[in-house]
Amino acid sequence: LTVGTGLAEHNNYAVDFIRATREIKRVCPGCKISGGVSNIAFSFRGNEAVRRAFHSAFLHHACNAGMDMGIVNAAQVKADAYDKIDKELLGYVEDVLLNLCDNATERMLEFAATLEPKCKPTAVVKKGSGSSVSEKKASGASWRDEEVASRMSYALVKGIDEFIVKDTEECRVSGKYAKPLHIIEGPLMSGMNTVGDLFGAGKMFLPQVIKSARVMKKAVAHLIPFMEEEKRLAALENPDEVQTASHAGLMVLATVKGDVHDIGKNIVAVVLGCNNFKVIDLGVMVPYDKILDAAEEHNADIIGLSGLITPSLDEMVTVAKKMEERKMNVPLLIGGATTSKMHTAVKLTPQYSGPVIYVLDASRSVPVCQSLMDKENRDDFVQDIKDQYTELREEFYTNLEDRKYLTLEEARKKAGVLDFSLPENTPFTPNFIGTKVIDDFEFDDILQAIDWNPFFQTWQLRGRYPNRGYPKIFNDETVGEEAKKLFDDAQKMLAEFKEKECLKMVAIAGIYPANSVGDDIVVYKDETRAEVTHTFYTLRQQAEKDNDDPYMALSDFIAPASSDVKDYLGMFACSSGFGLEAVIEERRAAHDDYGIIMAEALADRLAEAIAEVLHQRVRKDLWGYASDESLSLNDLLKVKYDGIRPAPGYPSQPDHTEKLAMWDIMSAEASTNIKLTESLAMLPAASVSGLYFGGKNSQYFSVGKICKDQLTDYAVRKKMDIKECERWLSHSLNYEP
Repeated sequence: LTVGTGLAEHNNYAVDFIRATREIKRVCPGCKISGGVSNIAFSFRGNEAVRRAFHSAFLHHACNAGMDMGIVNAAQVKADAYDKIDKELLGYVEDVLLNLCDNATERMLEFAATLEPKCKPTAVVKKGSGSSVSEKKASGASWRDEEVASRMSYALVKGIDEFIVKDTEECRVSGKYAKPLHIIEGPLMSGMNTVGDLFGAGKMFLPQVIKSARVMKKAVAHLIPFMEEEKRLAALENPDEVQTASHAGLMVLATVKGDVHDIGKNIVAVVLGCNNFKVIDLGVMVPYDKILDAAEEHNADIIGLSGLITPSLDEMVTVAKKMEERKMNVPLLIGGATTSKMHTAVKLTPQYSGPVIYVLDASRSVPVCQSLMDKENRDDFVQDIKDQYTELREEFYTNLEDRKYLTLEEARKKAGVLDFSLPENTPFTPNFIGTKVIDDFEFDDILQAIDWNPFFQTWQLRGRYPNRGYPKIFNDETVGEEAKKLFDDAQKMLAEFKEKECLKMVAIAGIYPANSVGDDIVVYKDETRAEVTHTFYTLRQQAEKDNDDPYMALSDFIAPASSDVKDYLGMFACSSGFGLEAVIEERRAAHDDYGIIMAEALADRLAEAIAEVLHQRVRKDLWGYASDESLSLNDLLKVKYDGIRPAPGYPSQPDHTEKLAMWDIMSAEASTNIKLTESLAMLPAASVSGLYFGGKNSQYFSVGKICKDQLTDYAVRKKMDIKECERWLSHSLNYEP
């Protein structure tokens, strides 16, 4: 297993192996032990001296402990004898390998960055110590003075697109490259290979990689017309000759049917492209047949599925089933906000006999895809994943059996009961009742309400304590500088949004007379409360608790109809996504992946900020129950105000179908053009919706798993077919339908 990954849980892997080897030899002296050598320094691939030093040091310590066998490069083992390794380098290596200090990985990365990547561990060469191109850069000479291939590689690594078209054309007409493809396979891929190595080693960050991809795309776009003309002439001369492309592998990538979110998918496509994978991106809301047809048409090596909302989990299961029906054996990669390794192991793997692999984020996609394309080691890699997932499934079902649940009747008896006659629980009569469309947001007010932490998470920039979170992240030694550059670029794009009025921000809010009836919330036509127009159905916690906490449902926070207390329910939907597609198309035409992902990420942040500003306006004005509220942004983001705004499809009410009642009662689509897809994702994707509860005692909670008795009761109340209800709530059931 790999050390030096930046993840604390990996730091002791080598030490654990050495100790385990020593103990096994003590207890079972006749036992033979094999160890994986090459993986130990996978984090430092691309830096020859560091990797080989790791291999030598690991072999020295592991063999002394009793390791008998490992796959090695025999010539390197002989050349890189432990006692010949540069002592300074060896010190850094063993700090990581033997986990001798907490900051060993960071120190190793800093030292590795000073070495020529192709030097030997027994004769290390520091950058700037000779006469190479990189040394000239170190002495202050301009990179624009180098020969054209070096300039192109430098521009790719640094993400500078200003001169790339000019340099690509100079390269094309230089006479050094017989074909435009040779430029791609030569200086361009050389630069991108360096980018891939640096990213994999943790020396480059996602925003830098996306900028590098932008440079690559602009260079390739310039060469494409010449390549197409070359193909046309070649076809005329040799009609029967088949043109083949050179790449590391081909992936068909899609966001599944009903889901509109694609930021993560777009990042994966760019990162894989930087590592010489060809990606066929089918976009969003893609049905299974289109995905599988494309995979067969392009002879895909891998299929990648993305999804954000929980119904997408079921659609992924459908894709896996259909792949099995077609007798496919293409590896299936799974990713997205609601996906998990456990869901993949429990729900997807049993449906498809081919490899199914969960990928946490874009940075993990590269080693996974490379392992799948490694013919020599692929079978072992796939089998290891299958073994892991088998263990996870067994663990999941064991936990299901061990976890105890109350019946729905018992849970209702232990529900939280509020006395709505008490002054602190008495509902506040709203200043406004009905539905209101709001489209007069001040752009600067929305900017002030942005929560920047998820923005940096999207770009996979995470500071370490005490510099976690915005704005402390700028002080982080590792990611601070890049985070500040990213933030500055975001400010420039936001200024452009404001100046050009690129995005339309719109919201709708409704406040209505309401009361609870058991686990349901009924909404009345007017204050006479004589006619119920809509009912919102809630779910109650059933997992047994080891304390006296109540078993909650959202209906507990609304006064019962039997109490004769007049209560109210609010709801909203808002979006900053109108106009975003035009922004993206403009960037796409400029081959600007960085700009596309930035625009999508900022639109998401703006939508959440609108929801924050709107909720504050509702509390202070429309509803008015907190008219004297005066909270800082930090307090708002920490939810220090009275009331909550839970969203259907999330922990307090995991059923997305409750959005249908919201859209109907507010006439949301007709009033704002915010639509619901067949999986009840919102369109545009940069949209937010939810319910408003105004009571001081209302709180967020997670329903967790529910039992068959509640599912049946819920389906009857909603007048929904049980199978259909189980489909929408499959991720919340404590049983297999």
